[in-house]
Amino acid sequence: MTQMTFQSVELPLAKPFAISRGTRTAVTVVRVSLTDGEFTAVGECTPTARYQESPQSVCEQLELIRPQVEQGLSRDALQQALPMGSARNALDCAMWRLDAAKQGKDLWQLLDMPKPVSVITAETLSLDLLENMAKAAEVAVAGGAQLLKIKLDREQIIEKVAAIRAAAPHATLVVDANEAWSGLDLGSVFEALHELNVAMIEQPLPAGNDHDLVRCLHPIPVCADESCHERADIEGLRDRYEMINIKLDKCGGLTEALAMTGVARQFGLRIMVGCMLGSSIAMEAALPVAVQAERVDLDGPIWLSQDAEPALRYENGEVWL
Repeated sequence: MTQMTFQSVELPLAKPFAISRGTRTAVTVVRVSLTDGEFTAVGECTPTARYQESPQSVCEQLELIRPQVEQGLSRDALQQALPMGSARNALDCAMWRLDAAKQGKDLWQLLDMPKPVSVITAETLSLDLLENMAKAAEVAVAGGAQLLKIKLDREQIIEKVAAIRAAAPHATLVVDANEAWSGLDLGSVFEALHELNVAMIEQPLPAGNDHDLVRCLHPIPVCADESCHERADIEGLRDRYEMINIKLDKCGGLTEALAMTGVARQFGLRIMVGCMLGSSIAMEAALPVAVQAERVDLDGPIWLSQDAEPALRYENGEVWL
């Protein structure tokens, strides 16, 4: 019989993390533990207010489904028993790990996928004053960062990216507006960013109000984040995006994330894998998607004052397994 426990854990950040919607100095995650008496497996999620979630709401969902889990709920049945979102993610990932342990395998062997030595991941530049962002870029590339993800709002878009490009002339740059660019002349913004050799633009307009993307040229691939949660969303995004950002907390776990990669390819959309702030427990679960993605943004642990153990190693712009 499987036993399930869960708890909320507050993780202080090493430095403030700012995007267009606000600034955080800590992140609260929910960790789920499953044990069959011999093996124990853990999954982690990060509830997000943007998706009407809180640690309390996630714990309430987990408490409601606990009897089914302890009576042997399968991973397949879980996909219908809980809606997409953080609670299902933490439980789904714990189930994957427990299944692997019971079979004497790791996750890669269970999935019949080759395990990479490392994966290049973005290092995020938090929204800040222009000079601070340029300095952060300089520090990041000096430390080996190869891919920089720039958090932006509506202010000084081109000026900030130009300063970062000057500070990091050889790095790959992607920008993330977090839905903040409504009312801007997107065609002009996209063209200016193209001239700065930006490789990707993530979610420039609010989810559900992104139809203007159909009417402007995309000299740079545009990636859906808040507009894309699960595989059912993908077909309807083809006329406005070239990429989708798959996050386990949005879609509800590794099971749905892997399904999304297949559907994205079916409809000719490229793949990015992203994360919320969180520990190596959450990032490690997303790596089987990361090896199939064109862009990887799994740098959550580098923002933490202290990571979970066993911790992934972040060095020279890569996450090492």
